[in-house]
Amino acid sequence: MEGINDINNNPSLTADQLIAGYQDFIAQAHAAGVRIIGGTMLPYSLLNSTQAGIRTAVNNCIRTSGALDAVVDFAAVMRDPNNPAQMLPAYDSGDHLHANEAGMQAMANAVDLSVLR
Repeated sequence: MEGINDINNNPSLTADQLIAGYQDFIAQAHAAGVRIIGGTMLPYSLLNSTQAGIRTAVNNCIRTSGALDAVVDFAAVMRDPNNPAQMLPAYDSGDHLHANEAGMQAMANAVDLSVLR
């Protein structure tokens, strides 16, 4: 669940660069014999269209690449079904990026504990 700050703070960052960073991290973890569980980045309505596209592309890679040992789709849990680019208001801490207590609980509930064994 890393990357949203990188997207938000680095205007020259591309989805391919961020994905390459993930791939490197995953390879290092696997080389060390460590399983790695990925989480998709949460919706953040203050991203511009380019940034939102990067988040979407990276989240799609997280979901479908098969490189991770397990994936928790936090974006699906936290998004507003009426506006998928934003967090469900009931889960928003107020800054449109970080979850409140209810959102944290929803994210915790989304983790299949069997993948932690």
